[in-house]
Amino acid sequence: METREEILRICSAGLKEVLSKLHTDYRGLQEIRLRAGQPLLVRTEEGEFFAAADGSLGKDWRQGVCIPAKEIRDTLECVASYSLYAYEEELRQGFLTVQGGHRVGVAGKAVVEKGQIRTIKNISFLHIRIAHEKKGCADKALPWLYEEGESLPCHSLLLSPPGCGKTTLLRDLIRQISDGRPSWREGVSVGVVDERSELAACYLGIPQNDLGRRTDVLDSCPKSEGMMLLLRSMAPQVLAVDEIGSQRDLEAVQYAAGSGCRVLATAHGGSVEELLGKWKEAFGKGIFERYVVLSRTAGAGTIEEICDGSGQRLYKREGT
Repeated sequence: METREEILRICSAGLKEVLSKLHTDYRGLQEIRLRAGQPLLVRTEEGEFFAAADGSLGKDWRQGVCIPAKEIRDTLECVASYSLYAYEEELRQGFLTVQGGHRVGVAGKAVVEKGQIRTIKNISFLHIRIAHEKKGCADKALPWLYEEGESLPCHSLLLSPPGCGKTTLLRDLIRQISDGRPSWREGVSVGVVDERSELAACYLGIPQNDLGRRTDVLDSCPKSEGMMLLLRSMAPQVLAVDEIGSQRDLEAVQYAAGSGCRVLATAHGGSVEELLGKWKEAFGKGIFERYVVLSRTAGAGTIEEICDGSGQRLYKREGT
């Protein structure tokens, strides 16, 4: 099913009428934001725009079609296949994943019980993030993540500020390491802890994104617990996880690395120096042997530099 049809099928009748006329290629559409009583907002590769009733896009919010609360409720019913009660756990996490791997974030009134969010009701805000796979985006980075003669990649950390393509790059690294290439290296077993359903984008337990033929996914599980579980249950040769940062995450990474499993991970940071300064105790122990720094300089996923575990630069983008 094409991206356009996947999105339209989860929209209310009124919203579908507007989005079906949208003056943009859905292959470049990144997100759709619905806020009760506010104009419809979309983000494409060219930037953020308000969508008018005739599907035209512009920067003037007054031209954007206003979204009634009913359209949001009706769209949410479509997203949940008219069985919201069956998605209570997903709502508690703040999002639902739909066919195609697209993610629908929700916000409204949080119902808190014993200090924990039990569910979200009176939902008045939806954030539809369009899933895009960029197969081949890891081609440039991948050779730098191996030592000569090694069949497994180095323990590697991808870092950048938000929105610079860490997750997209990690996803393609997983796919290529899992599948392998006859002329290069054989594929190996990869375990993925997908806490926020962004890597595999599982729908009814089945990954909607291609993570390779030798990949096992643990979906919607906290990273630290998930890493330990996969090590025990699936014996991966490579373990991949998105956005580490807590002390428990770092301890699980250290344990996995000590068990002989190679680790691929991402973290927020603008440079290796910034990361080592912030997490000196953890990253100063030499867990990671490669650091890949990304930016948006030439578009999301721009590889600025690749460093070894000591911070020594192995690769630097031309022109910098």
